[in-house]
Amino acid sequence: MEKINSTLQNILFFSKEFPKDELFGLISQSRRSLYSIPSNIAEGAGRDTKAQFSHFLNIALGSSFEFETQIIIAKDCEFFPDDKFQKTLTEIQHIQNMIIKLKKVYSS
Repeated sequence: MEKINSTLQNILFFSKEFPKDELFGLISQSRRSLYSIPSNIAEGAGRDTKAQFSHFLNIALGSSFEFETQIIIAKDCEFFPDDKFQKTLTEIQHIQNMIIKLKKVYSS
């Protein structure tokens, strides 16, 4: 969760610099997809079976890829500085790898 918090802080800080007309577009979508990652992991952890937990890990992983796409779009639109983009991209990819490893544990 520490990586997610760090990533969340990065996007919240830099999204303040995005154009105001992106408030209900890119900013909102980025935040929703990022919030969805730990929320789905937590929901899945509260389920009864490994299969149910794995299902919610799949959703969390999908949200992480959605977030990755949103920050790529933000960078391409020049809303996100290169150095902060690289740091955030590395963090989200690390989170994706952790989710994938956790899925392997619960699918075996």
